[in-house]
Amino acid sequence: MNNPVDSVERASKVRLMIFDVDGILTDGSLYFGPDGEMMKCFNVLDGQGIKLLQQAGIITAIISARQSAIVSKRAADLGISHVSQGIHDKKSAFLDLLAKLDIPAEHCGFIGDDVIDLPILTRVGFAASVPNAHAEVQQRVQYITRASGGQGAAREVCDFILRAQGKYEQALQAYLT
Repeated sequence: MNNPVDSVERASKVRLMIFDVDGILTDGSLYFGPDGEMMKCFNVLDGQGIKLLQQAGIITAIISARQSAIVSKRAADLGISHVSQGIHDKKSAFLDLLAKLDIPAEHCGFIGDDVIDLPILTRVGFAASVPNAHAEVQQRVQYITRASGGQGAAREVCDFILRAQGKYEQALQAYLT
């Protein structure tokens, strides 16, 4: 992990924040019902953090290797319109998203936890991960959350970005007045 000053500087430039799902927005566990349906558990703190980013003018997106109707539902609930699922070539999905939104990689952030995320983590301006991420990932990011995936890690990153951009207090004003 690089020095904290570098992390703040990198986060201050984020205009697009991309989230992995399993291990980031969830704890990485996969629950299967008796008929084979998959269930995932999301944290409301993470959802509120994503909404705060959006209200501050930062675009949010999801790129996930797994395909899940639950993720589509969660993304819709949060107003995340850029969702790529079932994508094992995350680099291509990332580059397509950058082209679509006309945003350079250095103005993007990504939080992921496993080696499949490295093609994005090594290209974005601000790369983040969680404490239980794969060691190869932890060595290549600028910020590692204190919270685990599915336990507020995404919210921690959202708050970090808002603070780095001087938008955190403004984001809270609607709740303090």
